[in-house]
Amino acid sequence: MSNLGDLVGEACVRHRARTALVDEGESLSYGALLTGADAVARELQRLGASDDEPVLVAVSNRARDLAGLLGVWRAGGVAIPLHRASVDATAAALAERTGARFVVDTRADLPAPAVLRGATPVARLDRPAPARRPLLDDAALVVFTSGSTGVPKGVVLAHERYAAKLELIDRVVRYGERERVLLVLQLTFSYGQWVALLTLLRGGAVYLHERFRADAVLDALARDAITRTAIVPTMARALVRHAAESEAPPFAGFVQCGGETLPASLGHALRRTWPDAALWDGYGLTETNTCDFVVPADEYDEGAGSIGRPTPGVAYRIAGPDGELQIRTPTIMRGYLDDPDQSAAAFSDDWFRTGDLARVRADGRVALVGRAKEIINRAGNKVSPLELEAVFLDHPDVREALAAGARDEERGEAIHLCVVPRPGAEPDLAGLRDWASTRLDRFKLPDHLHLRAELPLGATGKADRGALRRMVEAG
Repeated sequence: MSNLGDLVGEACVRHRARTALVDEGESLSYGALLTGADAVARELQRLGASDDEPVLVAVSNRARDLAGLLGVWRAGGVAIPLHRASVDATAAALAERTGARFVVDTRADLPAPAVLRGATPVARLDRPAPARRPLLDDAALVVFTSGSTGVPKGVVLAHERYAAKLELIDRVVRYGERERVLLVLQLTFSYGQWVALLTLLRGGAVYLHERFRADAVLDALARDAITRTAIVPTMARALVRHAAESEAPPFAGFVQCGGETLPASLGHALRRTWPDAALWDGYGLTETNTCDFVVPADEYDEGAGSIGRPTPGVAYRIAGPDGELQIRTPTIMRGYLDDPDQSAAAFSDDWFRTGDLARVRADGRVALVGRAKEIINRAGNKVSPLELEAVFLDHPDVREALAAGARDEERGEAIHLCVVPRPGAEPDLAGLRDWASTRLDRFKLPDHLHLRAELPLGATGKADRGALRRMVEAG
C-alpha cells in the first residue's frame, strides 16, 4: 500500500537537512516538516481519531500546512483541505457534510473560520464519530469541486491511485532533486496539491505564496532562483502584461500551465515574453487525479491550442453525438462522497465523462471545443464559447475574451462576448464584430459585445462564464 504519509515521510528522512518549504515568513527543513507532521499525528491518535476518518485541515499556502496534511495521513486519516479564508457558513457546512469531528490548523495564529478556532494544532469538535464509509477506506483526500447543480462535489481520492498518478506525471514533467518550485496555486486544489507533493517526493523545495500577485511572482522568480513554476492561464495573462510593464528579467525555467484552456494566442505571448523558458501545458480533472493529457515543452509550438496527447496509463474516446471526451484510467477517483447517484452518472460503462467536448486534430492531438453544459443553444444552433474566444483573441486590440449564452426570449439563448482591450487600444465594438464576420459563420457571431477592464471572475479567481451570464441576466 502506497500511503502518501509514508512516501513523503521517507523523503523527509532522506533529505532531513535540506530545505523543504518556504513561505513568505517561514522556512522548514525536511526534518522539521516530519517533526511537525508526527506531532499532528500523535495528537490525532491521542484524541481518538479512527483510521479512514475525515479530518478538516486548514490551508492557505503556508509551509506548516503541509505538515498538517502529512500528519493526517500518518495518523491514518483522510485529509479535507479547507481554506482559512472560507466564510464561517461554508466551513461549518463542510464540517457537517463530511461528519468531520477533528480539525487541524498548524497556524492557529492566522485568521480562520470559527470551526477551526482552538486547534493548536488539533482540536476535537463536539459531535459523534461519523459512520464508517467504505468509500473512504485507504483514502488520502476529499477534494471539493464545483458541481453542475451548484452543490460542490466531494471527490474521494485513494492513496495508492494518487501515488501511482504522481509517478506517471513525473514521467512527463521529470522533477529534479534540486528543484526550486514557486507555488501560487492553492493547496485546496488538486493542481496545487500534486505540484507540492511531487516536489517533496523528489527532494526539491517548494516556495509558497499565499495569493497570486504578478509583481511578486516576477520578483520571486529571479530572487529565489526558481527553476519551475505552475500557473493557470488567468495568471499567465497577468504575468505577460506585468512583464511588459516592468524591468523584471525574463524567466528561463520550466513553466507548467493547466487548470483551464490555454489559448494558442496566450501561449505564444508567454513564449515571446520568456523566450528561454520551457512551456508545458496539461489537462486533467480532480476525478482522474489530474494531468491526463499534456503538450510537452519540446512540442509546445506545434501543439499550441490543443491539450496534446494522453499521458501514460490514460485511454480516451470521443463519444456521443456531441463528441464528449471520456477517459479511462486506473488512477480514477473512488467516487463522490455520500453521492452514489452522481458517482454513477459520472461514468458511461467504465469511461469517465469529462463534460468537455473535443475533437482530434489532423496532427493527432486532442483539442477541446467547449463544455457540454456551456454550449450555447442559439435558435437551435449549437455554438462553442471556446471557438468564439479563440477567434476574438487573434484580434490585435483584444487582450482577453469570454463568451457565454444568456436567456433570450427571441432566440432561446443569445450569445454574449466580453472583451478586454490591450493597453492603449480602444476597439470599436461594431468594428470587432465586422472583423469577426469574415472568420465565423453568421450564426456564431455574438449578439452582444461588452467592453470591460477585466473579465468577470468566479470564486476561484478564474474567468467564469457563469459570472458573465449572471451579470448579463441581472441587467
